[in-house]
Amino acid sequence: MAAPYGLADTDPVSAVLAWLQKHPRVADALGPGRVSGIAEAPWPHLRVTHGPGGDMRTLTWAMEPEVTLEVYGDPGGWPGQAELRRIILVCAAAATELVGAPHAPGQPVISGVRPSGTLVWSPLVDGQPRWLLGLLVTLHP
Repeated sequence: MAAPYGLADTDPVSAVLAWLQKHPRVADALGPGRVSGIAEAPWPHLRVTHGPGGDMRTLTWAMEPEVTLEVYGDPGGWPGQAELRRIILVCAAAATELVGAPHAPGQPVISGVRPSGTLVWSPLVDGQPRWLLGLLVTLHP
């Protein structure tokens, strides 16, 4: 018999990633096919991954893990810092709309998406431009 769906099966990254991959404003800001779980060309590109923070609460019902959005520019430095900042904010705003999306059976219920803290300019050591922003995703099975 399969185990019942529970908190261990709730993956906020998958939910946010799938939402942003099909969101029209994200595609307009980045270009089509530029949202994934890895930093890859073509640039600019949005990476959606697990964040370092959040609140796992009691692990019995709801939790609020952190999802990190990372927007990468081309290693040559374009688009510029201001444009990449605009793109990550468009993506973050689009992620907040996940709360109002119809619930799919077998998927976690997402009741909140909000920034976890600071928007950080954090270029890679080779100079590739990157912005980071954490989102707290409130969800339950």
